[in-house]
Amino acid sequence: MNTVVTSKEDILKASRTLIQKEGWSAVNIRSVASACGVSVGSIYNYFDSKAALMGAVVESVWCEIFHRPENGAVFQDTLACITWLYGRMEYGCKQYPGFFSLHSLGFLGEDKSDGRQKMQQTWQHILEGLCSVLRRDANVRPDAFTREFTAEKFADLLFSLMLSALMRQDYDPGAVLEIVRRTLY
Repeated sequence: MNTVVTSKEDILKASRTLIQKEGWSAVNIRSVASACGVSVGSIYNYFDSKAALMGAVVESVWCEIFHRPENGAVFQDTLACITWLYGRMEYGCKQYPGFFSLHSLGFLGEDKSDGRQKMQQTWQHILEGLCSVLRRDANVRPDAFTREFTAEKFADLLFSLMLSALMRQDYDPGAVLEIVRRTLY
């Protein structure tokens, strides 16, 4: 076995490739070491346990799927943002078949708290991003939000619809876009 030092990013990239080709269950210390062409000990130089590796891989996959686009204008318009999010969900499903549903269900156990935390951090980041877009969108009517119906509550609704679409593998944002148009514009 080659004991050449690799990088954390190489390890995560190899892990993502394993998920794409063989599914989530293929990722373990030995298989990742083999994919990187390094010893098992080299992986442990970066990750002190399989759980630490898995948590980092989960974060890496989420970051790849929902990386910031070069065109930041998508975060100035609610309709464009939702369209982008649904497109990224579709991309994620194609690149990592079953990742959303398996990841969500697989990280609910107590021994997977790091993975669950990474998932929840990503979800929180997306939810906060939706709130920010709703507040910045110049097309939103000034009276669209009230004390009872806040941007946060609407973002939470949009996010719930997004999670439901993920589980159904429905990447057509049409109905959600119509809800936004009728509610805010």
